[in-house]
Amino acid sequence: MKNLKISIFKSALVLFTVFAASCTADLDQSNPDSDSLLSAERVYSNPDSYIQLVAKLYAGLATTGQQGPAGNPDITGIDEGESQYIRGYWLMQELTTDEAIIGWNDGTIKNFHYQTWTSADRFINATFNRLDFQVKNCNEFLRQTTQEKMDARGLSSQVQAEIQTYRAEARFLRALSYYHFLDLFGSVGLVTEESPVDFFLPEQVSRQELFNYVESELLSLVENLPEIGAIEYPRADKGAAWMLLANVYLNAEVYTGTDRYADAMTYTQKVINGGYSLHDDYEELFLADNDQNGAQNEFIFAVAFDGLRTQTFGGTTFLTHAAVGGSMNTEDFGIDFGWAGIRTTSALVEKFQIGEDSREQFYTDGQSLEIEDVSSFTDGYAVAKWKNVDVDGNIGKDINGQFVDTDFPVYRLADAYLMYAEIFLRGGGGSQADALNYVNLVRERAFNDSDHNISSNELTLDFILAERARELHWEAHRRTDLIRFGKFTGGSYIWPWKGNVKNGAPTPSFRNLFPIPSNSLAGNPNLTQNPGY
Repeated sequence: MKNLKISIFKSALVLFTVFAASCTADLDQSNPDSDSLLSAERVYSNPDSYIQLVAKLYAGLATTGQQGPAGNPDITGIDEGESQYIRGYWLMQELTTDEAIIGWNDGTIKNFHYQTWTSADRFINATFNRLDFQVKNCNEFLRQTTQEKMDARGLSSQVQAEIQTYRAEARFLRALSYYHFLDLFGSVGLVTEESPVDFFLPEQVSRQELFNYVESELLSLVENLPEIGAIEYPRADKGAAWMLLANVYLNAEVYTGTDRYADAMTYTQKVINGGYSLHDDYEELFLADNDQNGAQNEFIFAVAFDGLRTQTFGGTTFLTHAAVGGSMNTEDFGIDFGWAGIRTTSALVEKFQIGEDSREQFYTDGQSLEIEDVSSFTDGYAVAKWKNVDVDGNIGKDINGQFVDTDFPVYRLADAYLMYAEIFLRGGGGSQADALNYVNLVRERAFNDSDHNISSNELTLDFILAERARELHWEAHRRTDLIRFGKFTGGSYIWPWKGNVKNGAPTPSFRNLFPIPSNSLAGNPNLTQNPGY
């Protein structure tokens, strides 16, 4: 079978001609110059092109344009690196919480942690458009791979069978982006391969309708995805779809007002029983060779990065560089220099047993625990979690240390273990014995012993929320977790600089959703702004 990861890295040229309407109908997404594009019919008539086409869809989660780190970007109106999918999603999921704060003065970037953003925020606009761009590319691939078109192109039955799998993967990737829309923005214009190909202004669907769409898509496509382990890393298989479904159901009460914890348990158990395994070393999950050092056996779905072939200032390149500053040694991280931007707050630090928990990778030399000056990198502990070195300390493929090899795990088994325990405590089924066992498996790896295992009376929802912070910090889960636990906005949980106050202050509940960007509202009068904005 052809290696999709290699294909992703080689897909420098967009093979889609995307002129269809978007969820937003704004003008921030650039279409490639038609003179540089292969014609759709020429591309789709070549059986060997399909692996490249689906690879481009995966690459949409990693790359930013057609010329590497800068030049001919997919999203305009912002620095190209800032438009990258994982970087934008991470900013919205982490900088808005107790886990991360940034010292830069780039536009409105500090407003994320202060929870003072507006609908004119350029970073929110870029992420909204990045999600939309990904949906458009998936739609075009599905539009070009219908049974009718495959028959008309004379594709063999074997090729058509492969393409059916690719179609399921494209639908999964589209569902993932629509899930991110659902979680971040609530409701948007819903556009699929069945929508008109000419310009039109899509109608906005409700959050319930968007939830129903994502759910039905995943339930429909999952059987067409390969079995777990049947295809090469990092393609999506049944496990990826099950894990996304489990997350949709886990957060259903937030999205729709109706809990679906029993359904969340069903799909979490499917994942747990799917054959994944906890890697024995937590630190190795976030190294440059995490696609082959054993960490990949824990990953349920990951975004691939390569220092030579997916060069971008987003993704794990951002997470590694932006977290290094002060007296930190750049050689330890396999990078050329640190960007001195992101740190954490005392609220996260205080959740760890310092010096005992291997997940605690704070850099403290020259760093103060408390943050007096948000702009000063040395105010707040640094987080030495993401590195561009392998298990032997060797730098990644880019010997200059500018671009990072480390893959980004969107979902991994430890997350599923903690989800099981939470769902059990929320009345979704399962057993206390299994819940306790799964939590303690995670903790035994963290402490390298069983002395720190918890007992049944310590297994509470508050404990699970704190354990998720310890295990999953800086992996783009925190905002969603805090909202589900009722602690993201309001005053029930305060952390430093929440509400733009040094010791923290309550924030209004409407900030549980981000605003529809003002550019998108101007481009499509069918869209209605979220309350509070």
